Amino acid sequence: MAEAVLIDLFGLKLNSQKNCHQTLLMTLNAVRNHHGAKAKFLCIMCCSNISCDHDDCELETSIGLPAFLREFETVSNSSMAASLYTIKQKIDEKNLSSIKFEDLQMTLRGGLLKQPTEINIITAQELEAIQNEIETYLRSLPTLKGELTIITSPLIPDIFIHGFTTRTGGISYIPTLSSFNLFSSSKRRDPKAVVQENLRRLGNAAGFNVKKFYRIKTDHANDVWIMGRKEPESYDGITTNQRGVTIAALGADCIPIVFADPVRKACGVAHSGWRGTLLGVAMATVNAMIAEYGCSLEDIIVVLGPSVGPCCFTLPRESAKAFHNLDPGCVRLFGSPNPYVDIRKATRILLEQGGILPQNIQDQNQDLNLCTSCHPDKFFSHVRDGLNFGTQIGFISIRE
Repeated sequence: MAEAVLIDLFGLKLNSQKNCHQTLLMTLNAVRNHHGAKAKFLCIMCCSNISCDHDDCELETSIGLPAFLREFETVSNSSMAASLYTIKQKIDEKNLSSIKFEDLQMTLRGGLLKQPTEINIITAQELEAIQNEIETYLRSLPTLKGELTIITSPLIPDIFIHGFTTRTGGISYIPTLSSFNLFSSSKRRDPKAVVQENLRRLGNAAGFNVKKFYRIKTDHANDVWIMGRKEPESYDGITTNQRGVTIAALGADCIPIVFADPVRKACGVAHSGWRGTLLGVAMATVNAMIAEYGCSLEDIIVVLGPSVGPCCFTLPRESAKAFHNLDPGCVRLFGSPNPYVDIRKATRILLEQGGILPQNIQDQNQDLNLCTSCHPDKFFSHVRDGLNFGTQIGFISIRE
């Protein structure tokens, strides 16, 4: 049984005849009786011309408002995008997940509508109009939790556009995703349209083309996609020498890493969690740049974005052994069942062992070395926030 029931009256045109209104009310009562026992939220979505608000309600003025209708919340707006956004906020506030959609335009066709309604397939033009309405509405929303902030590194020259995002300046409103979440999935409540609007705002602020934007497809391993070749199903690194293309690594405790070679004019990104760190995803990305673009180790600049620190990240002792074997300084309280692990230090060690110059690695400047879990005002964190966590990114592109 549904936890929330949404009744769509948007665009419904009523006859003035009393029996049409009675038919509508009888149908609403039937919906309420069918779902009311289990549903925690009953909502009517309608256009403003048939609003059930007490100040101006066509239903109420014509035949009176039955008591049962007061059990429904009414969302009335001239824009369907605005109405749906408001309803989603209400559903998210109540933390409901099972939703039933009742389209009364289909249920009541024939007697209730001014003209008979047939089931129509949405045309490409109609779909584009709907998408445009949603995009226009989302663009009108104010930013939440402060201004959009991009962390950059002075090591990377101006021929590149690059940066690391924080959690401020977007429109995602769910607490653990608010406000500048940049990743959507079936496991999270942030819709793709909202994430895309956040990305559009980032592109405008940073100066890159969002139509040429590519995120890694995380597998917590060490595969690297060299752009121009066949794209793998999953990968934790990307490299390119194409101008105007922006590549991005996700991060919400894992390290988003950015690579730049100003000599060969090539760049890369990598997503490095604890598994990817041990599997050498950072050096795998470096080696891909060397093999594909003729880069030299001494020219490659590497910047580690914000990640979870050794203050908050633990692993079972068996998993922490590999970090301890790499360098005992990567692990604290190694004798405990769940030692604290420093994935940033381990990444730097592996990069230096691979031949990257120490002065070309930046991980301790500005906000880069802040622990994502310790700073909820600045960053998202899986460790801190659980499964419905937000995501920041590290990104880079070669200016056109």
